[in-house]
Amino acid sequence: MNKLAGLARTFAAAAILLSAAVPAVQAQDVTEDQIKAARATIAALGVTNTFDNILPNLAERLKNTLIQASPNHQELITATVDEKALGLAARRSDLEREAATIYAKTFTVEELNAITEFYKSAAGKKLLNDGPIASRELLKAADIWAAGVSRDLTNEATKSLDEKIGTAPAADAAAPAPAQ
Repeated sequence: MNKLAGLARTFAAAAILLSAAVPAVQAQDVTEDQIKAARATIAALGVTNTFDNILPNLAERLKNTLIQASPNHQELITATVDEKALGLAARRSDLEREAATIYAKTFTVEELNAITEFYKSAAGKKLLNDGPIASRELLKAADIWAAGVSRDLTNEATKSLDEKIGTAPAADAAAPAPAQ
C-alpha cells in the first residue's frame, strides 16, 4: 500500500504543478454583459465540449496506474477514484468561467452577439459541422494545384531557357519543391 500512497502523492504533485504552470485569466475589466455574451458564444461554438473527457480520462489513467501498483486492491481503487472524480466534476464550471473570461476579453459584446447569432443559424451550424471537411479538401486541392504549377513552371522556364541559351539546365535541378 506504500507504493499506492507514493503514486497517489506523485500524481497529485504533478497535477498541482501542471495547474500552476497554466496562467489563470483574471476577470479584470470584464463586465457581466461581456461574460453573458461570451457564455452564449461559447455555447453556440461548442468550444469547451472537447474538454468534457478530461476528468474521466485523468481518473482512468490514475486507476490504471494505481491498479498496476496494487492489483489486489482493484475494486477499492476503482471505487475511490470514481468517487473522488465525481466530487471534482463540479469544477468543470471553473473552465467554463475561464473560457467566458477569455472570450469576453478578446471580443466586444457586439462581436460576441454577432458570432453567437451566426453560429446559431443554419449556415453557422453547417460551418461548424462541415467546415473541417471543406478545409481538408481545400488542402488536398492546394497540394494538387501546387504540384501542377510547379510542373508547368519547370516546363515553361526550361523551354524558354532552352530557346534563349540553346541548352536548358537540368530540369530536375531547377524544379522548385511544391509549396506545402
